[in-house]
Amino acid sequence: MASALPSPPPLAPRVLVVDDEPGLRQVLDITFRRQGYDVVQAPGVRPALEAIRQAPQPFPLILTDLLMPDGSGIEVLAAAKARSQATEVLLMTAHSTVEAAIEAMRGGAYDFVTKPFSPAEIAALSAKALEKSSIISENRRLRAQLERLEPSAHELLGAGAAMQAIGELIDKIAPTRTTVLITGESGTGKERIARAIHERSDRSKRPFLVVNCGALPEALMESELFGHEKGSFTGAGTRALGLFREADGGTVLLDEVGELPAALQVKLLRVLQERKVRPVGAAAELPVDVRVLAATNRDVEAEVRAGRFRQDLYYRLNVIRIEVPPLRERPGDVLRLAERFLQRFAAELGKEVRGLAADARRALDAHPFPGNVRELENMMERAVALASGPAIGLGDLPASVAGLSASPSPLLTELPPAGCALDEVLGEVERRLILQALERTGGVRKAAAKLLGVTFRSLRYRLAKHALSTEDTDEDDDAEATGRESSLPGGPGDDFGHRRPPLPGK
Repeated sequence: MASALPSPPPLAPRVLVVDDEPGLRQVLDITFRRQGYDVVQAPGVRPALEAIRQAPQPFPLILTDLLMPDGSGIEVLAAAKARSQATEVLLMTAHSTVEAAIEAMRGGAYDFVTKPFSPAEIAALSAKALEKSSIISENRRLRAQLERLEPSAHELLGAGAAMQAIGELIDKIAPTRTTVLITGESGTGKERIARAIHERSDRSKRPFLVVNCGALPEALMESELFGHEKGSFTGAGTRALGLFREADGGTVLLDEVGELPAALQVKLLRVLQERKVRPVGAAAELPVDVRVLAATNRDVEAEVRAGRFRQDLYYRLNVIRIEVPPLRERPGDVLRLAERFLQRFAAELGKEVRGLAADARRALDAHPFPGNVRELENMMERAVALASGPAIGLGDLPASVAGLSASPSPLLTELPPAGCALDEVLGEVERRLILQALERTGGVRKAAAKLLGVTFRSLRYRLAKHALSTEDTDEDDDAEATGRESSLPGGPGDDFGHRRPPLPGK
């Protein structure tokens, strides 16, 4: 039993043991003290409530009996959670019932064990509970530090008309528990919008948890979302709460919900309708109080028509729809967001960088940002890291951005008295039209070639001629260009020495 508990930190945490049986209190006291933990004993509910109230710091772990002569362990649980959400409470009882377990879990108990329990079981559960409490406390400390550096999600939405309208909608729907579907290209800030909804709601002090539905293996997704009972499948050595119960009272964001497997779509629909979850291997459903937000970069209506996404689930998720425009359609936000990212990364990296030089501002304004806000954020982190002066200059930005920033000379509309270099004039006209086509299509070169009435291969040649090393957002070259990459600088599968970025949504 002793070896299962983690080694105590320099300042050992205090553990509160609450039970009306002196023998059990003493056994647990000896066990924890051997590991260097400070143990406080309480023979009943009233002494436990007084210990919680008077403790200089919240207890990271409380082990409490459920039924005692002067009250219930649920009262201890409620008092502990009211003092600190980081406190983990392990309930012990000789009279386990489904109703008691449901009430305990709804109150935020870490787990529920039935007496008599083995020393190994209580040791393992205590160790995990202490670890979780430590992680929660550390996350809160780090979050407090970041909040001093980073503006809230609501502030980072943008100042343009489209984003202001979204901000106003967020203010209206945040106080409700209505389900919201957030759609838009990859990198547009869908998670930021979901976080803004959470921050503006009365759930802001409770958890905000995100699950990427496309990143989890299908076999594990149900357990991750809804939890599982001990022994319900191979490897399930302990009970797991699952995302929905961990976020009880808070918000869950189902990111990339369009990739949710069909079997899970049915179970998610029931959770949304009944507000109950059934852990894997459990005999009964457990109520949960969770607001569900969903986000996707897919065309969900097309997925429904194709039979890959349930229509009834779509209607349940699409109560309120927020469509996030790509960054290229809200150019006024580019420089504002760039300045906010600059301030944050300068503080994080300890750099004396205070602004953007004029040429860098022009370059950012001209860039189509196929990767949207995520691309801009990564770009500013890179720029701050590379900056050698007090301002971000053109040289601190990627070549693909700097190449679009050159200020062209005025175009000739009449032949000057001294004549002109016709090839240079025509070349400048060609360069400007190519840049305009790329900007209009968001950097998608196949679409730009179509706008210009040239072949994809011809556009690649002209980009090389004008040294416009724009990053490609297209899929693999079409048949016209396949196998001909070697004729261009940079070699196969490469645009002038730059690796292709991943496709949106890939």
